[in-house]
Amino acid sequence: MKVLELLKEYQALNLSQNIDYDKFSHYSITHHSTSLEGSTLTEIETNLLLDEGLTPKGKPLEHSLMTTDHANALQFVIENANHKKEMNVAFIQNINAKAMSKTGKTYQTAFGELDSSKGVFRKGNVVAGSRYFPNFDKVESLTKKLAETINSKLKTTIETIEQLHLSFDAHFDLVSIHPFYDGNGRTSRLLMNYILCYYNLPMSIVFKEDKSDYIEAIEKSRNEESLIPFRNFMTEQYCKFLSQEINNFNKQSKDKGKGFSFVF
Repeated sequence: MKVLELLKEYQALNLSQNIDYDKFSHYSITHHSTSLEGSTLTEIETNLLLDEGLTPKGKPLEHSLMTTDHANALQFVIENANHKKEMNVAFIQNINAKAMSKTGKTYQTAFGELDSSKGVFRKGNVVAGSRYFPNFDKVESLTKKLAETINSKLKTTIETIEQLHLSFDAHFDLVSIHPFYDGNGRTSRLLMNYILCYYNLPMSIVFKEDKSDYIEAIEKSRNEESLIPFRNFMTEQYCKFLSQEINNFNKQSKDKGKGFSFVF
């Protein structure tokens, strides 16, 4: 299987041994995930913001705040995955709260004022185009069921392809429940990367340039009531990421051998 072959080749490179590889890989995940949600920061601007605290000129402040929130949420996810944090509803809510910390909004509802920066579940129904998401009164029970399923499978799933599928399925299920007022896409992708990190697998990117295919894959899986279309899409994205990293490493290794130097 291509994805397993690429994964083996990627892991053999041991890229984490290279200085700052993990840091800039995390920045790239943040850049693509926030770009999917409307951030206009370029990848260079994202790197400068997260590395040096430089806010890009002429760009909405909200986009910078979205970026720093996501970076903090990703670090939260990684740390908890490294400690094998048990999956539960509160943890999923905490991921969302981290992702929406500085950009969450206040909503007036029949249940009172709700702050979407706190990871609260929505108290209203949501329609996107012709797509109706589950009624708000089912959100908590569906999220609890998802957390229990993930928790159980984390302890029993052994084969690498099954681990990948678990991460992709959790991504799809959470974004389909759409439990929060804001940040459902970011939270779902962070949940996916929590699972990948839990298994010590490379984390995944949904590339910003593939946004339309991403949405189409989600809709196709919903319409067909099958996880296969979304799994196939995410497997392609994972292969794309691994291939890019392998090619970048090989190119840099080749360039180093050309003997060019800036030392005079």
